[in-house]
Amino acid sequence: MYVPPLSPASGTGRFWRTSAKIIRCVRYGCTNRPFYHLVVMERRKNQHQPVIEQVGTFDPMPNIYNERLVSFNFERIRYWLGNGAHLSTPAAELLGIAGFLPIHPRTYMTAWRNRQRAVENKALEAEAATS
Repeated sequence: MYVPPLSPASGTGRFWRTSAKIIRCVRYGCTNRPFYHLVVMERRKNQHQPVIEQVGTFDPMPNIYNERLVSFNFERIRYWLGNGAHLSTPAAELLGIAGFLPIHPRTYMTAWRNRQRAVENKALEAEAATS
């Protein structure tokens, strides 16, 4: 997979200073082993274009201790949000779980669905055990 080099923090492009910015997840890693960088980039560019700055990482695959590793540079995230950068939904969810922002509504919905699925699985297991 082609990984573009990180551009300097001063930015790239002619309209860099006035263009809309977004904090989003960019997928790296290989097949069946994703790894995400939380980056600041121009809103209209796709994820494989040069980024302005990397502000965090997220490893969604559990390690041997069943932990998903996340790291953020909260000072730089605060700076970019203060300068008008937008947040993508996955980035907002991660920052909500980390306690930096209010918890995103999609996080509550995912937790509710997981609880419903667990109740259904428990009922099916109990039914299978009695038969």
